[in-house]
Amino acid sequence: QVQLVESGGGLVQAGGSLRLSCAASGRTFSSFAMAWFRRGPGKEREFVGAISRSGSSTDYTDSVKGRFTISKDNAKNTVYLQMDSLQPEDTAVYYCAARSGTGYVVRSPIRYDYWGQGTQVTVSS
Repeated sequence: QVQLVESGGGLVQAGGSLRLSCAASGRTFSSFAMAWFRRGPGKEREFVGAISRSGSSTDYTDSVKGRFTISKDNAKNTVYLQMDSLQPEDTAVYYCAARSGTGYVVRSPIRYDYWGQGTQVTVSS
């Protein structure tokens, strides 16, 4: 079993930055590929970004490319999402997720085995 706990959400003005953290416990963190998803008000859950088990590969949805950066610190059992140039449309609850298996980056939420409880990010205009 793996427990994931997100932190770092909050209220920020448009153009600002936040860094989300997701701390993992329970199993060897280095064996998991990780991802961030989000669900905005009245919207479906969507993929934001993912990082491979080793941290060598990343993938981002088009709307955040160049603004968000995902990173993984296996020594600290933590994955991060650095969010810059935030816009009101980035307002959402952000969830981290972990998947075992091949360790490649994937976008489909059904491929992820463990989920955190979410952290709210609100961007004001």
